[in-house]
Amino acid sequence: MESHFDLHALKSSCLVTLLTVVMCAASQQLPAQAPGAPATSAPEVPDWALPSSPTHVQVPPPAGFHRPSVNFDIPIGIFSAQSDIGGPLVPGSASYDAATGQYTLNSAGYNIWYNRDEFRYLWKKLSGDVSLAADVSFPNSNGFGDRKVVLVIRQNLDDDSKEAVAGEHGAGMIHLAFRSEKNILMKDLEYRFAGLLTGVHAKRIGIEKHGESFSLFISLQGEPMHQFGPPITMHFDEPFYVGIGFCSHLPATSDTAVVSNVLLENAAGKMQ
Repeated sequence: MESHFDLHALKSSCLVTLLTVVMCAASQQLPAQAPGAPATSAPEVPDWALPSSPTHVQVPPPAGFHRPSVNFDIPIGIFSAQSDIGGPLVPGSASYDAATGQYTLNSAGYNIWYNRDEFRYLWKKLSGDVSLAADVSFPNSNGFGDRKVVLVIRQNLDDDSKEAVAGEHGAGMIHLAFRSEKNILMKDLEYRFAGLLTGVHAKRIGIEKHGESFSLFISLQGEPMHQFGPPITMHFDEPFYVGIGFCSHLPATSDTAVVSNVLLENAAGKMQ
């Protein structure tokens, strides 16, 4: 039988195969994008939100600057819901391991300070007295020194809410901080252990609300929790928000903190 060799058909077939291979390779390297969608780019960070460095000083936000918080009706562990307070440029996330009692918080955020905050917050509503304590750790050893885990009592979920905060920083500082009225600058009582006690970070921190008195509690190396420093006095309307949070202190870069062995009692004097 006489055979016919169709060179044109072979070239067409090879071209289709080559295009298929190229398209498949490209699909494995690039994320799918809807037709006409704008190209993604890094979030634009305002200069005031950049962290302090040898060449830059972070300053308060411009007057009137706010971003709405993003709230999620998603219970997690003992908490009723969670929020990205202040709408950070990079969305946060959180997970809970019931077997270990560990909450893993991922968050960007320029700060929890000045007259507004950006951080991931796991919370529930309470009234009356409160004892809240937790162990704190930072899995990423290269995170920014001022990143902080916070135990927070807030009046609401706005970025400029009145609040009382027990915080532990990545560099070892702990503090009892407070914004006594909505949209005013924070103040704090600071205590620094890093550099004074080599390699020592507070193992456990706590905040207690007893009426209108708020106190910081710590355990440096596993000893019983004890009050550290004087209390502050603030009034909260009831109910208010109570929970744990984390901020990377980098406006567009997420970091991770682990908060474990969380104690939350709707009473004072329960710290342990």
